[in-house]
Amino acid sequence: MQQIDAQSFNSRLKGSEPLILLDVREEIEYHTYNIGGTNIPLSQLTEKLALVAPNKSAEIIVICKAGLRSQTAQAILIQNGFTNVKNLTGGLLAMQRLQA
Repeated sequence: MQQIDAQSFNSRLKGSEPLILLDVREEIEYHTYNIGGTNIPLSQLTEKLALVAPNKSAEIIVICKAGLRSQTAQAILIQNGFTNVKNLTGGLLAMQRLQA
């Protein structure tokens, strides 16, 4: 499965290309701290697949706190026909370490 590390992800965030970010943390976590993107908690992902991206070949970067829930979400998306899904290795914790 495809991964993206925090440093590469951070560079892409600073660029001008639009990114499809899927944050699979719970709503309370998302509202406490987020870097944008669509918030669909992992527990609701299978019911809300239509909200993820405009088409199944679009690049999607899945994020969570530490990278575990996003890895599960990545597998769910791939099983449902999404073809270009990347998991943020280390999650938002890795991003916060970069900025420290």
